[in-house]
Amino acid sequence: MAALTPSEVPPPHKPDASEIGAIAHLYRAEIYRSTIWRTRLDNTTNWAIVTMGIALSVTFASEHSSPLPLVLVGLLMMVFLIFEARRYRYFNVWRARARWMERYFYGPMLLGEPVLLGTGWSDVLARDLLAPRYHISFVRAAGRRLRRNYLWILAIQDIAYYGKVAIHPTPLTSWANLWERTAVGPISGQIMIVAGILYTSAWIVFALVTLHLDRKSRASTSSATAMG
Repeated sequence: MAALTPSEVPPPHKPDASEIGAIAHLYRAEIYRSTIWRTRLDNTTNWAIVTMGIALSVTFASEHSSPLPLVLVGLLMMVFLIFEARRYRYFNVWRARARWMERYFYGPMLLGEPVLLGTGWSDVLARDLLAPRYHISFVRAAGRRLRRNYLWILAIQDIAYYGKVAIHPTPLTSWANLWERTAVGPISGQIMIVAGILYTSAWIVFALVTLHLDRKSRASTSSATAMG
């Protein structure tokens, strides 16, 4: 599509009835699409919770049950987080457009303030419709879902694992007991404990780093020139 020359660009103007109707239909469409993708996000989180619940049930079914399912479920949590981050990037496109119209069109209109088309907010929305793009990187999307949902699931995983090791089949009485219960085949208990600490620490560091990236992105981007 050829870009309009400066002389062809219409000047800022108040929207007429047809333009208001078009924006209303666009808003309804964006809300619908964001709702659909929000449901998909919730489904992925539900998969993670159900999987964790199954691992807990198997692990605590008997005092002689192995804590290994709680270790293996961590791999599934990573897969579900990847799925959810991808879905969140799509959801964020529709959510950002709807929020943009609420902020710069419906909000001012309800306050009785003048709303003009052909100004900054409508230009940003038009560019996003003409050239759709993600408004957030995959890493930042994964960080958001990790902070809002998966850190709590991972916390339950860690507490359950160390709780299982501490009480079954009998309460721990020595470090030797701990190393024996946490060993997996040829992998010693010391290595498993260190791996668990590194695993949890890595998720915490990732959450903090992506939180910093989110704040940095908000601080460096003008709210009137970009959405997302």
